[in-house]
Amino acid sequence: MRGGRKNRAAEGLERAYKGRMQSASTSPETPDQRLERQASDYQRMASALGWLAERWRDRPSLDAAAAAAGLSPFHFQRLFTRWAGVSPRTFVAAIAHAQARSALEEGESVLGAALEAGLSGPSRLHDLFIAHETATPGVVRRRGQGLAISWGFAPTPFGMGVFAETDLGLCGLGFFDPGEEAHAFEDMRRRWPAAQWVRRDDRAGAASAKVFGGGGEPFPLVLMGPPFHVQVWKALLRIPAGRTATYADVAAWSGRPGAFRAAGAAVGANPISLLIPCHRAIAADGRLTGYHWGLARKAAMLGVEAVETAPAGLLGSA
Repeated sequence: MRGGRKNRAAEGLERAYKGRMQSASTSPETPDQRLERQASDYQRMASALGWLAERWRDRPSLDAAAAAAGLSPFHFQRLFTRWAGVSPRTFVAAIAHAQARSALEEGESVLGAALEAGLSGPSRLHDLFIAHETATPGVVRRRGQGLAISWGFAPTPFGMGVFAETDLGLCGLGFFDPGEEAHAFEDMRRRWPAAQWVRRDDRAGAASAKVFGGGGEPFPLVLMGPPFHVQVWKALLRIPAGRTATYADVAAWSGRPGAFRAAGAAVGANPISLLIPCHRAIAADGRLTGYHWGLARKAAMLGVEAVETAPAGLLGSA
């Protein structure tokens, strides 16, 4: 009899625990909670994403990717799917499909026609952030003197972000790993050292919510740099989501065919990462070459866009 009461008590506690867990799992996330969770999930997978960036052509196994992340295959699969919305296998397949599609399009192809027309494809990000302003040459020459810049930290789907805004719009967006806060801010501040910098994490949080939370309204960008750099950044805006282009392509679209090294330097100096999609610039042989904010993030950004623009059949079969 006593054993029966004990078993019933244990069953009652288990039912109560499951009820609490079910209730917690079905409670809708707020936008802020979702960004914080995505930032945390990304950080736990960063090593695996960097590993995938170098090996996606080999279609690595789940076990190998999980080992790179230091997680069990089950835990890695669950964590990755929660962050990306698809399995690791589908994510890698989408990148491979996007790269193959880009490789098949040569000359005045479908991609060339889309670039000439300024089309962006179905990605929300490209359509949302195409609006941009260019700072006056005087502001650029004086390295921001007389300019007030609000800056702050906020979570993003690609880890923590550092945001910088003027009254005209967003002039800086970068990413960093835990412990790199001071370096991330200094990396942004050194671009316009004579400006007046005021920390506003609340404003950064609002910007992150607008950038990554949808809403559909244009978020103006402020391009502040030397003329050729601005031309390169505008050329990057023409690359559709889910596609890539070589540095030589970007140089040609910027009006300086053959100046791929100068174009590469301008791509690396881009202060508004992701929204000005420098992550879509790759080496001529298709390698995902170095990225100012980390190769893992470049792979993550390309993978997310590849998934968003992949044919439904690909996602269903991978």
